[in-house]
Amino acid sequence: MPDNYDKAMTITEKIFALHSNKDFVQPGELLEAKIDVALANDITGPIAIEKFYETGAKSVFDKSAVVLVPDHFVPNKDIKSAVQAKTLREFVKSQNLTHKFDVGTMGIEHALLPEKGIVTSGDLIIGADSHTCTYGALGAFSTGVGSTDLGCAMAAGSTWFKVPPSIKVIFEGELKPFVTAKDLILHLIGKIGVSGALYKALEFSGSAIRNMSMDGRFTLCNMAIEAGAKNGIIEPDETTKEYLENRSVRKPVFLKSDENAIYEDTIVIDASKIEPTIAYPHLPENTKTINEAIKDNIKIDQVVIGSCTNGRLEDIKMAAEILKGRKVHKDCRLIIFPATQEIILKSIELGYYQTLIEANAAISTPTCGPCLGGHCGILADNEVCISTTNRNFVGRMGDATSKIYLASPYIAAASAVLGRIGSPDEL
Repeated sequence: MPDNYDKAMTITEKIFALHSNKDFVQPGELLEAKIDVALANDITGPIAIEKFYETGAKSVFDKSAVVLVPDHFVPNKDIKSAVQAKTLREFVKSQNLTHKFDVGTMGIEHALLPEKGIVTSGDLIIGADSHTCTYGALGAFSTGVGSTDLGCAMAAGSTWFKVPPSIKVIFEGELKPFVTAKDLILHLIGKIGVSGALYKALEFSGSAIRNMSMDGRFTLCNMAIEAGAKNGIIEPDETTKEYLENRSVRKPVFLKSDENAIYEDTIVIDASKIEPTIAYPHLPENTKTINEAIKDNIKIDQVVIGSCTNGRLEDIKMAAEILKGRKVHKDCRLIIFPATQEIILKSIELGYYQTLIEANAAISTPTCGPCLGGHCGILADNEVCISTTNRNFVGRMGDATSKIYLASPYIAAASAVLGRIGSPDEL
């Protein structure tokens, strides 16, 4: 990295400068940048592999930097999904990739890669999955790309970018009880809309972020794409460094925005006034507070807690706290998707699994499952689900007449007990 920068830059711009060997970059600039990690899953990976071979390449640019995680339809739901997973498995073997994940060792990709230390601060990461923006929680630039772009990058080790302008989002204040990172990001999306940060970097800061756990930060950055953002990012601090210690496979590079860096916009939000927030069908921007939702008396058929957004240990803990000594409503089903095997082990060790099972929850192996309407929880016609996932588009979880409401694990778990969308304060 250059010893100094002549002009002020945001953290996102500094990462691009670092990876394109430039002293200074600015929004709108087109540049070729080296990548640290290229990621794909069992849906996008087979296409990327096909495009990789079409380039004429024989081997990937770096065996430790190409990571293929079968998580969307694994364990396989049908013959086609089995073929997709087999394609990944054979490519990993033929290329002798460093990181090998399969049933029993895999997890939901955006929880697995940070957990294994494969992504770290200062990285530039691309993934053939839109929620690759999750890794911005570590102070990395990470974004989703198409399978063709990924296949070419797997061969070249670099790709082209347009440097995005940055929007600074400052969350100040202490959060109310049962308010989480999920509520903060839903509140923001409700405020600016699903196109409010289109092709921009959302840089999160403020006292509420500094006091937020690593799990919460992953949730926050994960849903930056739902506001149209190119990436979400948080400057690394002691929480980040503690998380990465003895975990990162590469030495982290800790960057921060210059004090006089230029932002396209600055949004200041009093986080102490944010209420638990629900996204109504059929867009994440269609938000209401929990008190408004309670008045609407929305009966539910299914509750999903998990995914790359809210399947981490903290999320499982939230659900267990609410469900302790209670039962899922007789007219409702609750499905929980821990994001990795390690999270499962810790949840068992801490007693969360016993609590959840005694409450009549069903617990799955790590998989993206119902989030994308894949398997393990598909909705029938006119069914209603409240979910901790990230999208609630028409037909996202099944039949086109079904409806999905997005919420935090606290609200989802309480709703499972009540049989309608409701608050822990009602229990």
